[in-house]
Amino acid sequence: MEATRIDEANPRNQNCDTENPNLELETRPLSKNAQKKLLKQQRYEAKKAEKKAAIKEQKKQEAERKRREWEETLSRSTEEERSKLIESRRGLRKERMEKRSEEREKKIERLTRAREEGGQKIVVDLEFSHLMAPNEIHSLVQQIMYCYSVNGRCAAPGHLWLTGCTGEIGQQLHKLPGFDKWLIEKESKSYIEVLQDQKEKLVYLTPDSETILDDLDPKNIYIVGGLVDRNRWKGITMKKATDQGIQTAKLPIGNYLKLSSSQVLTVNQVVEILLKFLETRDWKTSFFQVIPQRKRSEADVEGSPGEEIEGEEVNNGNLLDRKRVCTEIPSEG
Repeated sequence: MEATRIDEANPRNQNCDTENPNLELETRPLSKNAQKKLLKQQRYEAKKAEKKAAIKEQKKQEAERKRREWEETLSRSTEEERSKLIESRRGLRKERMEKRSEEREKKIERLTRAREEGGQKIVVDLEFSHLMAPNEIHSLVQQIMYCYSVNGRCAAPGHLWLTGCTGEIGQQLHKLPGFDKWLIEKESKSYIEVLQDQKEKLVYLTPDSETILDDLDPKNIYIVGGLVDRNRWKGITMKKATDQGIQTAKLPIGNYLKLSSSQVLTVNQVVEILLKFLETRDWKTSFFQVIPQRKRSEADVEGSPGEEIEGEEVNNGNLLDRKRVCTEIPSEG
């Protein structure tokens, strides 16, 4: 996701052309390095699909085992015992269903309150789908699903918006089960059109901004660029925001973490960081809660400031496989 890339040293593709909305991917041939990354991603996707199928088969076998055990238990029981077992099982099932229903109602209540009572507005800009390959669009859809899920679990959720929800990305989103019932704003138009009367409140989050985001202003509307770009479109969100004359800012990640290699955060990671900050009002806590535990050990880093913790980049939504190094930057004084 270009909007949340942290590194700024790579000058490649800085002069990207964003004026032609119909620009095809074929006009931007992948570099050898990008081809290697894409091949690695494809291998990861194939391995993930294989693992998913294995887990599905394992669950199926486990369900079958439990069914056989249940039937054997009933066959060994007297009629009175069978009646009690069946009644007990029905009671447990009813209890689980009631609990799920209660949780669902509370979630709907929280999300409705966020929409009606001015929850922090967070926009995911989906106007870049014409720049992405089908597998990248699919990845973005998965990230958006995770954003909605995380927001629904928050005690004080944000007010989420999807803008530019058209074309292939819109079609894939509408195929999601229950998408039409999501308590989220879904706009086919651009955020600049939908929120034109609040233009002065728009803040595009981009790592190319010179402004560091110290706090979240409840009056502002924060925009996250929905682009899985594989490092091809550096500077595109900054240029877009500048051309539109809206504010920009970048997350203060560099104040708390030192990241190396490919330094890209997914859409869901950025949204979750914002939601965590709304809850804790602490950037450091937000960053360390969102970055996977396998990626770092805060206690180890604090004990040895120069130590590097290396691992696989697999975010909380299990959406991305990329190696990265993460260390905490010691506080001054």
